[in-house]
Amino acid sequence: MEGDDIENINRALRKVSYINSRQFPTAGVRRLKVSSKVQCFGEDVCINIPDIDAYVMVLQANEPKITISGMDHFSRPAAQFESERGVILLPDIRIVSTVTKMEHSKKNDGANKSVVLEEMLHNLDFCDVLVSGAELDPEQECLELDRTELQGKHLDATNSTAGYSIYGVDTMHNYEQVLQQIRYRNWNTSATFERKFRIKCSELNGHYTSNEFNLEVNILHSTNSNYMDHVNHVIVQPHFLQSVHHPEESISTVHSSVVPSVATVVIVICVSVLIFITAVGVHRIRAAQQHSSTDSESSKENEMDWDDSALTITVNPMEKYEKPHRAEEESEEEEDEEEDTTSAESDESEEEEDEEDEEEATVQKRGEISACYEELPVWLQNNVAAALWLHTFTGVT
Repeated sequence: MEGDDIENINRALRKVSYINSRQFPTAGVRRLKVSSKVQCFGEDVCINIPDIDAYVMVLQANEPKITISGMDHFSRPAAQFESERGVILLPDIRIVSTVTKMEHSKKNDGANKSVVLEEMLHNLDFCDVLVSGAELDPEQECLELDRTELQGKHLDATNSTAGYSIYGVDTMHNYEQVLQQIRYRNWNTSATFERKFRIKCSELNGHYTSNEFNLEVNILHSTNSNYMDHVNHVIVQPHFLQSVHHPEESISTVHSSVVPSVATVVIVICVSVLIFITAVGVHRIRAAQQHSSTDSESSKENEMDWDDSALTITVNPMEKYEKPHRAEEESEEEEDEEEDTTSAESDESEEEEDEEDEEEATVQKRGEISACYEELPVWLQNNVAAALWLHTFTGVT
């Protein structure tokens, strides 16, 4: 720029800008240098303006993520592969590109960051449909595409035994339309049962690539195709599904034929449990009988016991008292006689005197007891008589 007014030069410099039209520019520093020169007319000393070094920083752009999706496995009868049109490989392929962005939101006086996936519409460079494993045999199989599908698009295609390649800078939608028309033909399927393919797309000369989408194709031969026809027939005809309501017979037949040992084990377990329950029942019955017999014996013994709770006996206690006392005296006399058989006759006279004294004391005690007994009330006399009777026959004090 050249001018004679400094203000005009400054305004012009402020309008200088850096533009990068690439959708995903390369990050880095862009350096620049500003040089100025002053022309002096009739001046002894001219002013020198130093150079200015500056730069522009290009930040890293958010890298796009290219995703390929669709049906990754299918099976078709061999006749369809041998037909003139073959079988379309990617009828529902979908290509999507997303970019991760950070959104800043201020809530409660704080900065929160959230990750957002934003779909982007941009151009692709190429897409390849490659064969996984052995390459195509051109004598019996190939990949085909109608060239008319490329008209009106900035695309071109090449075909080889390794696969099909579509290239050119164009939108993802146009790439999808072309990929959905690629067909696979095999006019000698007797030796082929399956084929695997992988699809990959890229942009910016491979700078950004998509995921590798894998596709598996199965070729159904006569036996397999009959099975598929039967399955499709069952699906189409709903009235055949009525047999599902009563599957017990078929299930039991298969189960009994495949695993008969399971039934044997179940029977043995049931018989063992039955025997165990029977043994426990017999044991409990015997225990109950023994318990009942012991209870009956104890009840009989209780019946033999004398129930004197309601007895009211009026007995002269002096008569009952004399009999045991005399018995005791007689037993003592017999013992004395046996012990004193060797004693002298002089001792016999002394014993007779002692016996007379004892009889007199006994008679005196009887009189005192009789007088006391008669002075007692009637109900107390009955109780005393019952107590003396119980002591006489049972020895209970």
